[in-house]
Amino acid sequence: MQQVSQCFHCGEPNPTKTSFQVLINGEQQTMCCPGCQAVAQTIVDSGLSSYYEHRTEVAAKGESLIPDELQQLEHYDIEQIQLDFIKQNGNTTEITLTVESISCAACAWLIEKQLRFLPGLIFVNVNTTLNRAVIRWDNEQLVLSKILEQIQRIGYKAYPFQVNQQELFYTKQVKSYLRRLGLAGLATMQVMMFAIALYADFFSGMQQEFITYFRWVSFILATPVLLYSAQPFYVNAWRNIRNKTLGMDIPISIALLGAYSASGYATIVGRGEVYFESVSMFTFLLLLGRLLELRARRKASETSSNLLRLLPSMATLLETNDGIISHQLIPAKTLIPGQYILVKPGETIAIDGIIIDGQSNIEESMLTGEHLPVFKKSRDNVYAGTVNISSVLTIEVVNIGNNTLISDIIQLQNSAQQNKPQIEIMADIVSRYFVAALLLVATLTYIGWSLIDPDQAFWITLSVLVATCPCALSLATPTALTCATAQLNKQGILIKQHHVLETVNKIHHVVFDKTGTLTQGDFKLLNTHLPALGVAKYPYNKQQCINLAANLEMNSEHPIAVAFTQLKNQTLILNNIENIPGQGLQATWEDNGQKLQVKLGHAAFCGVTRELSSQELLIYLTVNQQLIATFELGDEIRESAMDLVSFCHKNNLETTMLTGDISDKSEQVAKQLNIKNVVKGVSPQQKLAHIETLQQSQQVMMIGDGINDAPVLAGAHISVALASGTDIAKNSADVILLGSDLRKINLLTTNAKQTTRIIKENLAWAIGYNLIIVPLAVMGLVPPYVAVLGMSFSSLIVVSNSLRLLK
Repeated sequence: MQQVSQCFHCGEPNPTKTSFQVLINGEQQTMCCPGCQAVAQTIVDSGLSSYYEHRTEVAAKGESLIPDELQQLEHYDIEQIQLDFIKQNGNTTEITLTVESISCAACAWLIEKQLRFLPGLIFVNVNTTLNRAVIRWDNEQLVLSKILEQIQRIGYKAYPFQVNQQELFYTKQVKSYLRRLGLAGLATMQVMMFAIALYADFFSGMQQEFITYFRWVSFILATPVLLYSAQPFYVNAWRNIRNKTLGMDIPISIALLGAYSASGYATIVGRGEVYFESVSMFTFLLLLGRLLELRARRKASETSSNLLRLLPSMATLLETNDGIISHQLIPAKTLIPGQYILVKPGETIAIDGIIIDGQSNIEESMLTGEHLPVFKKSRDNVYAGTVNISSVLTIEVVNIGNNTLISDIIQLQNSAQQNKPQIEIMADIVSRYFVAALLLVATLTYIGWSLIDPDQAFWITLSVLVATCPCALSLATPTALTCATAQLNKQGILIKQHHVLETVNKIHHVVFDKTGTLTQGDFKLLNTHLPALGVAKYPYNKQQCINLAANLEMNSEHPIAVAFTQLKNQTLILNNIENIPGQGLQATWEDNGQKLQVKLGHAAFCGVTRELSSQELLIYLTVNQQLIATFELGDEIRESAMDLVSFCHKNNLETTMLTGDISDKSEQVAKQLNIKNVVKGVSPQQKLAHIETLQQSQQVMMIGDGINDAPVLAGAHISVALASGTDIAKNSADVILLGSDLRKINLLTTNAKQTTRIIKENLAWAIGYNLIIVPLAVMGLVPPYVAVLGMSFSSLIVVSNSLRLLK
């Protein structure tokens, strides 16, 4: 008896006389009905085939879900599907969407405006350069399908951003433009031949019916151009009109439809001029400009997409069965923390993990921008997207998918688009009102020329509508900022806030933390000083003191902790542990039945009145307020710190070291680096108060890395955190430096100045072009074909100028 197969989607038996199939992950899978076939095809077409890899049970039968577009959107609410593209933080969910058909700032404004009416929506920002939207909402009040449905209702198609889908979308757009461009080009050549002959009066000796015949042929050839090739302009214009907003495609559509209608009327009635060649040529040149602009904007968005391509889809899993180790190639997405993978030389690491066995050089330039390989050994961390160069490594899986460092970097890139600088907001507002002003000017032009020269009124008005370019104005700032951010990301500089590139140019004062910022934060225990015999009430030997200090430091993220934990050989039970940032640690320790109060930190915190004299950092250990050990710690200055401080002084920036360290080491470091001001022994609150005082009269940049730097990083005009720093510091900072090279701040400053200059050039061009072209067009000095050329290439010039930031 033949075995009946089961539906790949819902698990029910497949009928024997029908066949419904869907290609899923390279294999044809059989479905039981058209409903399941439609649902499965929707999931595949949306780039969400990984749903079938991760699901724990079959889906519900799909007969009731035969697509209708709004019902299809509900699939995005399935938890397993959402794993690949959402970021969850409590009740708040965040997603990056690809939005099709965005053409200008008016489109972005319209989407943002309509979505803000949804209950539960927290944040929305649409980037016209990348065709992406970052959206954040309360998942107890709102679901993703409702957001997608709202976007669809106003005429746009949106879906979760994924690299493969983005590539398909881009390819689809290019093919569509090429088809429309090809038709418009062929029709333009044919119509132009008749138009040139008519203009040159080549047919003056021929009968009127032949001239009429050629006009009708031109009419027929121009019709598919108007109805098909120019369709994107009408769709965008109608969308804007329907939603009561003004976009740049409205005047374009009026011009095209007006010229075609007037020429059609003249052909039908047999009198008046025809300009079918202008309609065809307008459409061809406009499409050519849009295609070139699309390619340029694609160039600007490549960087973040390229990061995602670094992740391999497969990984070699190591498994042990009855003492036999086996290798199995599996999808990287199916790995779980705690498993082990094998990475051979030349392979890209698929996850974030810890080296368990082996040592090798790792290429991390795609994360840090530093091209020299980094030597890694057992217990060192490695990251997804980096390349193993030298030797075979066995790696324990720690983080996968959305939790990897490379995913965090991409998330930061998206976050950088969330807060528009003031100059971009103003440009968006101006560009929207610009269209209204343009339509008013065009109306007045038509009325004025109707009184002066009625025969020229229509075509001069047409030139006014086509010549102006609000698109260049709306693209001037976001394109430059996107390119600058992408280039900085390649150098290992992650911009979290878009205002950074605008504010950096205004900085007057740079404030540094010392430990882990100006110094390497790689402390070494140089000496352990014990009190003289008979002096200490609680005598402990050197190793016992180190063990006690190490067990306390296990509860700290401060770089000092590493110096002790590496030397520990005993675990002690400590209770009531308290970490006081900038001061030290304290706990209760039960030793031989006694409950003892233990403190480790600065002299004042530990109650030590007689301090040792040293050029190094001194840490004191007390038990019940009795000194039992003094630790002398050494920490080297970063090689790049001197270059950064010198750069600040060359650019007339004042420098200050702001540190919680009260030892003489602070003055020593400041003197070596030639830092002008030193404020030491301050708490996190005192650091913040000092910054706030400085900011009353000047713009301040703060550079730090520790927990005690978090408040001041959040309070500074611009804050920079090192990637090696604590999570709370990185969360508080506006900029994160990957790697340890402080000279990247020099690059950030230089790039910010160049970005500001290019934005000003873009705005000067966009405003200057429109101020010159509009009066000329109104006076009838700009022929229609010159008008369309100027409009098309004006926005292209702005985008191309911005692309210089990628070099």
